[in-house]
Amino acid sequence: MRKHREKEEHNLWSTAHYNKADRNDKLIINLRDLSHTMRFLYEGRGSQKRILIVLDEIGNSITQRKLTERLGIQPGSASEVIAKLESAGYIRRTPNESDRRTADIELTETGKALAAEAKEQRMRRHEQMFSCLAEDEKNQLLSLLEKVNTDWKERYQGIRENHRQCKNGYRNHRHHEDTHCQKREDYQKSRDCQKREDYQKSEDHQKREVSQKGE
Repeated sequence: MRKHREKEEHNLWSTAHYNKADRNDKLIINLRDLSHTMRFLYEGRGSQKRILIVLDEIGNSITQRKLTERLGIQPGSASEVIAKLESAGYIRRTPNESDRRTADIELTETGKALAAEAKEQRMRRHEQMFSCLAEDEKNQLLSLLEKVNTDWKERYQGIRENHRQCKNGYRNHRHHEDTHCQKREDYQKSRDCQKREDYQKSEDHQKREVSQKGE
């Protein structure tokens, strides 16, 4: 009951805030809300379905390194999802002949069928998302969005680049921290193991001394 009342109060506040906003603010609010909705509708850049669809669109094998770059995700995240797809029998991995550090990935027949199903679901979802618009309205919206998108890419290119660099720097910092923590953990385990061994040796030595004295 309380959550329902809080939700109603939030909706009333949101409506009042939107009504008071100027035209530019209303545009931003709508774009933000659309972005949130799309995040709920899609599983992410490294989801199993997206990987299957990308492999199907490629049509033949691709190295795991190039696939990771095309998906725009971290190699560790890609490896985890790819391993699950391989275990499920949807993809096949074979050593790359020219670079043994990576592998060639291709869809199995089962994977191709699942990819076709995922593409069909995506197409139906896209049709549903814009079903409220007539064809001429879709064309008009597309033209306006492309115009804004082109302008923003040029206008905010420096900000986007700085954000990308900061994000990569943060990931490298986290990787360094994780490696350092792992080294500390391994060192502590080694010390604990050595202490147990020393304790066991001391205990065995005391037992032998007691036994010798008894004799």
